[in-house]
Amino acid sequence: MAYLILVRHGQSEWNVVGKWTGLTDVALTDEGRAEARRAAKMLEDIDLHKAYTSKLKRVVHTLDEIVLHLNRRDLDRTEHEALNERDYGELTGKNKWQVKEEHGEEQFMKWRRSWDHPVPGGETLKDVSKRVVPYYEEHILQDLKAGKNVIIAAHGNSLRALMKYLESVADDAAHTVEIATGEVVVYEIDNSGALLKKEIRLTNTNKV
Repeated sequence: MAYLILVRHGQSEWNVVGKWTGLTDVALTDEGRAEARRAAKMLEDIDLHKAYTSKLKRVVHTLDEIVLHLNRRDLDRTEHEALNERDYGELTGKNKWQVKEEHGEEQFMKWRRSWDHPVPGGETLKDVSKRVVPYYEEHILQDLKAGKNVIIAAHGNSLRALMKYLESVADDAAHTVEIATGEVVVYEIDNSGALLKKEIRLTNTNKV
């Protein structure tokens, strides 16, 4: 058995102002770094063996804060673009709430949370899943089957795609899969790669 830990990056500069960030490489806020440290406190009982992140600095810096708190600067780390955030295309940089006002709730939610409703010039969650899941199966799953505890620090949509896959969530229920900034989800995975248990250890409303 091994642990698979999913952590969404802490609050970013564009999270604060409500912009669709996507592949824009924005930094964490001070609160975002604090969220990462709170996440780390939830993992003090797990001996981490491997870490995976996207190539975007808000995620890399989130993991930096976690390994500093856990005194694990030696942790084996891999960065890969397969774990990058969803490309929001023409929505990138736009204020979410202004878009909602201009286009209405129904269209807004289709762009934001649906499985395969197209975004102009960007990716759907289905597209994100097509790169996240194969990377998980080809690389991360092998570590888990070998009994290694793995942490993935990534983004709202790359983690949503993986959670949907791990929990066998139907396509038409994809909108129900959520992970907030700084949130910690811990899965127990057996030696065959099957999901045994899910535990949410921290949401961004917890202050510790």
